[in-house]
Amino acid sequence: MMKRLRTVRGRFALWTAGLLLVGLSVFGFYVYQSMARRLATAVDESLTLVGAQVVAGLDIVKDRLVSSESFTEEPENVDLQRRGYTVWVTRPEGQVIHAFGPYQHLDLLSGGTAAFSTQSDPETGDAVRVHVVPVPGEARQVAAVQVAHSLEDSRETLERLATTLLIGVPGLVAAAALGGYLLAARALSPIDRIIQTARRISAEDLSARLDLPVVDDEVGRLAVTFDEMLARLEMSFRRERQFTTDASHELRTPLSAMQAILGTVRARRRTPAEYDRALADLAEESDRLQSLTDDLLRLARGDARAPESREAVELSTLLADLCDSMRPLAQAKGLSLTCQVPEDLTVLGDRDDLIRLFGNLLQNAVKYTESGAIKVSAEAAADGTVSIHVADSGGGIDSEHLPRIFDRFYRVDPSRASPGAGLGLAIAQEIARSHGGSIEVSSQVGQGTHFTVTLPDSARPASPGIHPAT
Repeated sequence: MMKRLRTVRGRFALWTAGLLLVGLSVFGFYVYQSMARRLATAVDESLTLVGAQVVAGLDIVKDRLVSSESFTEEPENVDLQRRGYTVWVTRPEGQVIHAFGPYQHLDLLSGGTAAFSTQSDPETGDAVRVHVVPVPGEARQVAAVQVAHSLEDSRETLERLATTLLIGVPGLVAAAALGGYLLAARALSPIDRIIQTARRISAEDLSARLDLPVVDDEVGRLAVTFDEMLARLEMSFRRERQFTTDASHELRTPLSAMQAILGTVRARRRTPAEYDRALADLAEESDRLQSLTDDLLRLARGDARAPESREAVELSTLLADLCDSMRPLAQAKGLSLTCQVPEDLTVLGDRDDLIRLFGNLLQNAVKYTESGAIKVSAEAAADGTVSIHVADSGGGIDSEHLPRIFDRFYRVDPSRASPGAGLGLAIAQEIARSHGGSIEVSSQVGQGTHFTVTLPDSARPASPGIHPAT
């Protein structure tokens, strides 16, 4: 029981019951007091009316009250007796002239002034309300009329009201507590499903989902957000598993080749020329392994370099130097490589990373373009960014491959006949993101590929001239 009260639904039910108890108690007290005042006022008003009625029926001649033996038998007085009223008519000195009614043992009050009082009947113990009405004459007070009536009806009414409140208020509070608990349980049931789903989730299986009906409230939005988070985590874990698998495969290839070379060499004694060829092959595989390891470290490090370590990099010179260094490779394949970049184009970043970014794009362009041209261009946009374009006239990329070319180890060539590990574009994208930019690609089979890198601009170009490197 205590465990349930510690839950959110238990606390909600307790708070609901507590607040309702306080509210209903205050309301019940107000109703009881209002009813008591109204009943007391009604009794006083009825005594006032009866007193006035009795005074009107008195026979007064020259400031003297004329007694009548038939006073108690008059119809109006008989009706008063039937209704439970007690009446005394007394002289100013206190002598009783007429009296009727059930309460004849009450203390008579002084009739000099109009007044109300409450007494207890000595015989029955009933609470009785008494009203004194002086009867004035022309020169002096003629008599006094005292009217009394029991308060037992009012007391019984108040007792029934108190009983109703004492039973009804706790009943309503209990019903409200139970209703609040059930409503809270219904409203928070998605939270329980979230807890149960979270307990079932492990790194090996992230496929569990809540799949709750879409409800536009806080809990509904929480459930949707939780499912979206699980989807992102599942995709992230899937990418990491794929990355680990691909990395293992790529690392195994040069290691297997090195083991094969060593096994072949150690099988029997070789000539010096054979040893030289084996060492050259080992060096080639070692370089491949070193390059792959560097790429993996780069991806694992991500954007770990602090932004404070970055500096203004003159992009115009950097792109021109890269084009100059890549031009011999392009010319060896019969390709033309042009670079049209505005002067004094500057971005804030890491120079080595930017060289790696655009070097990867240029290497891919040269590698996958058999004939035609490669063009590098850039311009500063009005929104404070710099766009760098690397376009080639190669064979292009099929649309089914475009969404995945930035994935780690993904290669368009399924046979993996071309050199490389499929990490160049993934590294390029990581560098662009770490600089607060982005990289996009558009391509059509047979018409070439166009990469666009967008980076924040740290210094607007001083002049619109074109950098002379072409």
